[in-house]
Amino acid sequence: MGGGLAGLAAASALGGSGFDVDLYEARAFLGGRATSWPVGGEAEMVDNCQHVLLRCCVNLLDLYRRLGVENKIRFHREFRFIEPGGRTSVMKRGILPAPAHFAGSFLTLKYLGLRDKIAIARAMNAIPRERRRADLDRISMLDWLHEKKQTPQAIERYWRQVLVSAINEELDSMAAAHGFQVFWLGMIARADSYEMGLPEVPLRELYDASALGPRVQLHPRAAVTGIEVEGNRVVSIQAGGERRHADYYLSALSFEKLRPLMPSLPVEWEAFGHSPITGIHLWFDRPITDVPHATLLDRTIQWFFNKSEGRYVQLVVSASRSLTEMPRNEIIALALRELAEFFPAVAGARLEKAQVIKEVRATFSAQPGLEQRRPVSATHLGNFFLAGDWTRSGWPATMEGAVRSGYLAAEAVAKAYGTPRTFLLPDVA
Repeated sequence: MGGGLAGLAAASALGGSGFDVDLYEARAFLGGRATSWPVGGEAEMVDNCQHVLLRCCVNLLDLYRRLGVENKIRFHREFRFIEPGGRTSVMKRGILPAPAHFAGSFLTLKYLGLRDKIAIARAMNAIPRERRRADLDRISMLDWLHEKKQTPQAIERYWRQVLVSAINEELDSMAAAHGFQVFWLGMIARADSYEMGLPEVPLRELYDASALGPRVQLHPRAAVTGIEVEGNRVVSIQAGGERRHADYYLSALSFEKLRPLMPSLPVEWEAFGHSPITGIHLWFDRPITDVPHATLLDRTIQWFFNKSEGRYVQLVVSASRSLTEMPRNEIIALALRELAEFFPAVAGARLEKAQVIKEVRATFSAQPGLEQRRPVSATHLGNFFLAGDWTRSGWPATMEGAVRSGYLAAEAVAKAYGTPRTFLLPDVA
């Protein structure tokens, strides 16, 4: 149930292992919150938001290989940090092995002062030693940064800039365990794990139902509207207006969609909240820059992506609560005003069209204390299993977390059937 990344991962794993799988998806297309659609009825497809992966996302890359689309992901080895006014700093891997692979470029970053760099280096050195601390899920990332005496500029321009985009939550509301994971797996554990992968096609083109294999039958426009339980087993679901039966049932629905269908499931539903993401798409009459992508400092906009020769650009604001109630025209005006501070050519260009996409329920809010409340794949019902980035995947609410949850749920199904299988790949560390 559910054709997002979690459902796709589970269906692909089980179908490839000999199970006959029926995949029910409410919409006419796959991808869940990582998808795309036409702009205003036009042929051009836009992603709801720019989705990014790192080389440490080994299970997401495995799913792309299963779907035959791994060659549609392009990896970049440079991170650009741009200050208002246009001054640019670049961070990339050097000749030293991990964990010192960033040492050379880190020392040259112009947007951080010497005190900031010393503080950051001290905290980065502490992460490998402290990453198994028992309290990391109980304290916020901001608590830990204060404990490590980080400067205000280091927090705002380095830690916040990376982590809010990665976890989609503010530092004071983010469990330190999630921040640790991003920096340990993405920045420290291996020299190439930080490399940023960007799809070269609209996200929807990454999901071809036929690539799931002959044993997976897709049922589009078939929303699940009911789940029938008798005793300790699920006996049927209502999907697409019909009653459907199976030996095993796997929900890859979001928690807000599953709750009304299974209110008696022993999940602390009230513990889960949402954090929004806003994507701003701008089309100009001329190129405004040749920079491929950058993180933009000290402003509302956090990331910039050059989607088509500098004429079509996408801006991303994570944890975008300040924009949720803001009218569309005000968001566009804000984006143009801020973008011109980084790329002066914006002032002389004419905006041809714009699209604002607010994903109010983009991810769950990775609050301290939530990890132990995230449910595991197996439930008290012998043939009902859970997947989804909100379940206990070992990762925060990311594409990698969603795929991991799908593989873990597929493993639980295979175990229940009596043929244990391993689908989940270990982290790079």
